[in-house]
Amino acid sequence: MGQFLPPDHSAGDESTVGGYHAVHSRPAAFEGKDGMSYSVEIVTDETGGPTAPYAGYLLFVRWRPGDPVAAGHLETGYLIYGKDEATVLTQVGSISLLDVKRMLDTLIDASASAQTTPTRPWYEAMRDA
Repeated sequence: MGQFLPPDHSAGDESTVGGYHAVHSRPAAFEGKDGMSYSVEIVTDETGGPTAPYAGYLLFVRWRPGDPVAAGHLETGYLIYGKDEATVLTQVGSISLLDVKRMLDTLIDASASAQTTPTRPWYEAMRDA
């Protein structure tokens, strides 16, 4: 399954989202305010813009309790725009883990208030009936 890799504290600042990944060789993970587990990845897109052809955002993968199975995701809007992908990755990676956690909780709140469909698949809801 997994393996223990000792942290390499010379690889970066583990209090940032990119530094955490560099130090621990895995994405940072959080418990959201909804009680679910989330991991976070830095993602870039090509924007097609002439002055800032790249943009970066955070993708939060929600994990189902018990099993290592993804159960959904949340994502921020574009946080950083830039001329090249490496610059955007570095700038998004410099965001503090405290700010990343705040963003996650804000997304959870927004998702909950916009929720118009059940949060569980129909077959799980049917078990309760």
